[in-house]
Amino acid sequence: MHVRKESCLMFHLPEDFLHFMREVYGTEAANAWFQRLPSLLEEYAQRWQLTLLPPFENLSFHYVAPAIRADGTPVILKTSEFSDEFEHGLAALRIFNGRGIARLLEYDEEKKAMVLERLQPGTMLESLVPEQDVQATSILAGIMRQLWRPVPEEHTFPTVEQLGQDLTQLRAYYAGGYGPFPPRLVEEAIDLFATLSASAPQTMLLHGDLHHYNILQAQDTWLAIDPKGVVGDPGYEVGASFFNPLPRILEAPNLEQMLARRVAQLSEELGMERTRIRGWGLAQCVRNAWSMVAHNQLSVNPQGVLRCAEILSRLTF
Repeated sequence: MHVRKESCLMFHLPEDFLHFMREVYGTEAANAWFQRLPSLLEEYAQRWQLTLLPPFENLSFHYVAPAIRADGTPVILKTSEFSDEFEHGLAALRIFNGRGIARLLEYDEEKKAMVLERLQPGTMLESLVPEQDVQATSILAGIMRQLWRPVPEEHTFPTVEQLGQDLTQLRAYYAGGYGPFPPRLVEEAIDLFATLSASAPQTMLLHGDLHHYNILQAQDTWLAIDPKGVVGDPGYEVGASFFNPLPRILEAPNLEQMLARRVAQLSEELGMERTRIRGWGLAQCVRNAWSMVAHNQLSVNPQGVLRCAEILSRLTF
């Protein structure tokens, strides 16, 4: 499928993106949005004086494309019809305000569209793994420290506890069973979401999905992109780093040693107990694997993510 502009320039929508959106939101709804997308892009281009370029190839929930402002500034246009995370991500970007993350330049909350600073050269942090994994982990920790903010008095951000409730749907999905999920890991993950949240030393506004594909090189530094906006224990933030970068992390010949070292390094650099970091890693591995099944996102085998959870469950300190 292609997106046509008035200039007759044809923008090809990646086949993986078409398939993903139809898989997650249904063929009819996704196709209807794909048909509206050309006029929406034209509207945004005129409104914000953008020259649009073809979209990125590795898209998932949002249409994301590079663009150039009238003054020559390279930017990113991001929009989506469906994602209920848009308003939370937008609110988080406004609070983070460019500290540790790409700057928000323009936005329309109602139409779910935004213009962001384009990070250049834009190399993903995953490029450092596994050869420079120690450096990559240190960059992750540094971004976390820059991002975390006190929770606004009034907000609509989802909480870590609410996200953990997703796991309670697993047994209903499998008619009271656990399907391919090891019961011990599922029950431990549910318990960890509750106990770690209840014992959190502080509650902060977090990125919510900070991993190796959501940190890009910007000149001589690294910055985050695509925040979800989540409120809770800062320890929750480390969880995504224990099953990323997917799927390449699963190919690491020394995966057990790599995950154990990440626990130790993050504990030292963030000043958190190793048991808390290990716990959030395990809990998020299980939740992510379940989310892949629940949302029919099976491009990566959830068993690989559960393998990371199993490794973490065996770590002792």
